[in-house]
Amino acid sequence: MSASTDQSKPTTVYDEILKNWLGHRHLTRRVIDAFPEKDLFSFSIGGMRPFAEIVKEFLAIGVPGLKQLVTGEVLNYVEDFRDFKTKQEILGAWDEATEAIRALWKQIPPERFSETFNLFGQYEDTVLHNIQYFIDNEIHHRGQGYVYLRALGIEPPPFWERG
Repeated sequence: MSASTDQSKPTTVYDEILKNWLGHRHLTRRVIDAFPEKDLFSFSIGGMRPFAEIVKEFLAIGVPGLKQLVTGEVLNYVEDFRDFKTKQEILGAWDEATEAIRALWKQIPPERFSETFNLFGQYEDTVLHNIQYFIDNEIHHRGQGYVYLRALGIEPPPFWERG
């Protein structure tokens, strides 16, 4: 199996991790966009949060977490308290965060991946494992979005289409 379908330039694990994360972000964006506006903010099952609230968690982890890894400054975790009123506002914030992730990523040298860092003052692990947590958390909660969409009678985007 090839590490990349683009054979024009060599890739590294460092590049592949970012590519994987951005692919997951692209898919999560499609899940957000699949929701009817009202249901994005209000629909839930079994006491779980509406998907808009889950997206706020993603926004509170990815960029703030990377900023900590770049600067070395440990900050407390703070849920994203922006009061989004529309799906377009959420998608705009999502797109801004994705661009910030691209920019911040370039500031973390791959050799730092094995360093230990106490992210949000709560999660002492290697830089690599903290980044993997960002990705895993998004995948896990995106699954809730899939359940919500199916319960609403909406076919979610195929999970394997991350590009």
